[in-house]
Amino acid sequence: MADKKSFRMSQLRPYDNIAAGHDGVLSDPSGTIVIKPCKQSEIDFYNSTLAHPQFLPHIPTYMGWIQLNQEATAAAQAAGTLILPGQTEPNSSAGSRIADAPLIEKEWTPSNGEKIQTDMAVVLENVATGYMKPNILDVKLGARLWADDAPLAKRVKLDKIAEETTSKPLGLRIAGMKTFQGLDNTIQEGTTADGYKLYDKMYGRSFNTETVPEGFREYFRLNNEERPKAPMRKVIRRFIDDLEEMTKVIKNEESRMYSASLLFVYEGDPQALKEAFSVEKELIEALHEGHPIQNDNHEDHESGESEEEDRPKFPPIQSLKLIDFAHAQWTPGQGPDENILHGIRNVIKILNDLVQ
Repeated sequence: MADKKSFRMSQLRPYDNIAAGHDGVLSDPSGTIVIKPCKQSEIDFYNSTLAHPQFLPHIPTYMGWIQLNQEATAAAQAAGTLILPGQTEPNSSAGSRIADAPLIEKEWTPSNGEKIQTDMAVVLENVATGYMKPNILDVKLGARLWADDAPLAKRVKLDKIAEETTSKPLGLRIAGMKTFQGLDNTIQEGTTADGYKLYDKMYGRSFNTETVPEGFREYFRLNNEERPKAPMRKVIRRFIDDLEEMTKVIKNEESRMYSASLLFVYEGDPQALKEAFSVEKELIEALHEGHPIQNDNHEDHESGESEEEDRPKFPPIQSLKLIDFAHAQWTPGQGPDENILHGIRNVIKILNDLVQ
């Protein structure tokens, strides 16, 4: 069970370490969690993942959900603190009940990335925590991007986007990314004061089936036709391993996850990446040789907390998670989700081609 977290509402701040998605994402003062506004359907799905333990390693750690509206949080604000549940139990809440109701066609207007209209939010681990300069890539999965309950106007719009981009033929589209260029490159056009270059959704929509590998080369900071050097080859191969493991799980977990994304994160500071690999190697060698890991904690090691502290702390190098479950559900008896598996397999192919 996740630890309970507490924070003051006034301390929440906009979270800007995202590559794509809606506005309105928040973070706590420590930066270790993100608070993502969402609809009830996404809360329901995160709650349901507790019954799918094989799936959990492939998504951000779910810490619970909160209500952001003033009425629901008045008591907590009066006390100065909001307490998050460590876990919530799977439930048959509004999202489940609505599924059985007759579909009523409503007028739909695209959000264009703006904050969604909701007073609810899921609380998740920040997978970019611990990196010196995280390089982040969001890859939208699927040729079909809409769920069964989507209004006709939304279906038409998303089908058009899929037809005009790599979504339809490849089942993937670069939705956005940010890469660290170095602090000496801040004078370059499009580079932020902290040395990042940002790529919005239109960047990913500019690719076709032949050119989309260029977007991945850009993410991994590779020159044209350049074979990745050793550190980056290791990073890419780890992503391939993670994608292959994720594929196995999704094949066994019958579900439909429309408009879900792959979130890639790796250490974008070259020196920090090199040092992280070095520290990792030293820790692994020490463990294999049976050397004790030094720890100043002399408390009784019967407690789980002490055992956790005794484990070596590996530096973050890369991480891959499946995210965005507003239109996701488990579908027993309907087989694996080939819509997103097609996209994941093509990402694997692109990455394999990079390291050949």
